[in-house]
Amino acid sequence: MKKWSHDTEINASIEQVWNLLNGSLEDMQKIMPNVIENKPIKVTDDGIGSIYRQKYQEGKRISEYDVETLIHMDKPDHKELKVGFTLGNMFEITALYELDRINEDETYFRYTTTNKPLKIFLKLFMLLASNKIVVQFVERVKNVAENQKNN
Repeated sequence: MKKWSHDTEINASIEQVWNLLNGSLEDMQKIMPNVIENKPIKVTDDGIGSIYRQKYQEGKRISEYDVETLIHMDKPDHKELKVGFTLGNMFEITALYELDRINEDETYFRYTTTNKPLKIFLKLFMLLASNKIVVQFVERVKNVAENQKNN
């Protein structure tokens, strides 16, 4: 299994950033534009164990998978969301989003993802994988949140 993590400080409130991660499909698409559908299949009271069927489009190809909420913590000064899904019977993936309030207009954001190849031939591929996608995602969240604040 491979693990990547990246963090940053965002000049936006913790609630603004949280809405991008835990809000509507429209909010989610601001930071994950390739997600074209996020339908609830099972929703629990505390969020943990909730399952959403997501559709992801890359070019003309559309992938569909179920995303399960593994951690859901929504406190005023600390928020966490961890989801897990299996992509194409090839990879087990988790994504952990952690937010901490620095002050009213600043948020500390850490994104951690794991990727476990389910096929032997993919293990070599994972050795060559870099954290470039993780860094780009964190920067996209930062840019979207800060631009929303300025509008």
